[in-house]
Amino acid sequence: MFQVFSDFASWLVYSVLGLSPETKLGDALHFFAEDVTKIFALLLVMIYLIALMRASLNVERVRDYLAGKHRGLGYLMGSGFGVVTPFCSCSSIPVFLGFTSAGIPLGITMSFLITSPLINEVAILLLMSLLGLKFTLLYIAVGMSVGMLGGLFLDSIKAERWLQSFAAEALKRGQQKAGNTVDDSANVQAMSLRQRHQFAKTEMLDIFGRVWKWVIIGVGLGAVLHGFVPDGWIAAHLGDGQWWSVPAAVLLGIPLYSNATGVIPVMESLIVNGLPIGTTLAFCMSTVAASFPEFILLKQVMQWRLLVILFCLLLVAFTLVGWIFNGVAPFLLSAN
Repeated sequence: MFQVFSDFASWLVYSVLGLSPETKLGDALHFFAEDVTKIFALLLVMIYLIALMRASLNVERVRDYLAGKHRGLGYLMGSGFGVVTPFCSCSSIPVFLGFTSAGIPLGITMSFLITSPLINEVAILLLMSLLGLKFTLLYIAVGMSVGMLGGLFLDSIKAERWLQSFAAEALKRGQQKAGNTVDDSANVQAMSLRQRHQFAKTEMLDIFGRVWKWVIIGVGLGAVLHGFVPDGWIAAHLGDGQWWSVPAAVLLGIPLYSNATGVIPVMESLIVNGLPIGTTLAFCMSTVAASFPEFILLKQVMQWRLLVILFCLLLVAFTLVGWIFNGVAPFLLSAN
């Protein structure tokens, strides 16, 4: 699905600009061109489709179902949707905005946002070939648990009050429709296809106009840092398995940026070079889901207080995951 963006980036950087894929500049520009075009396409398509769905279907019933006594199921569904969507952290933000506009409770949306960059089908297959089935299943369970517990915690502190004004207003508008499902259904049926299209188009252009420049800045930072993961240095300095090596690896991964698929070769290299599996996993999770580019984009929909809370939540979660996997890895690997 996303190969077209890679092909376009290859044509632009390697054919039009004449740069070599073996150079750091060529690799960085290819990364930038591929991710910017992919995220722009996702922004336009996903926001339009979700807005069109909101104008066409009665999503309030789904929202009310998940927001009430079935909230636990909502966290599971949000996290599960994150598993099956092949998005990186930055690409997940259009879906986050769509969920918010539909009035889906923030904790459920955050369960998706946290889980989506950590797990996808390509990463699952690569992990299975690298570390075996039991390790991969545990990784999926832990990744989903991180997303679900994160969503539960953010709901418990009423984190929606720290959204940016336009996102908070969109969430409030969606939630104000609760209890009016009959009237809403009538309104939906009364809207023509042209009206639904105009509603979706207006919302798509409004949100895209707010965030497009931050996509360029965020991906640009990621492109500058791309390809400079010092795996040899990391293995040499953090490979002895001390307790502090896991939080150190988490902090070291923050300035870097990758997706779950692209970080698997880095993970393999680190493990081959002697870095413990838990430390490696903590570093790679930090690189994928707590990077500077992602938080630059999230700043457009979240206030600083919520960003800091989310950032600390992720760092604590990744550190605990690293410690757990360092403890259980010998038993899992010996059983394979």
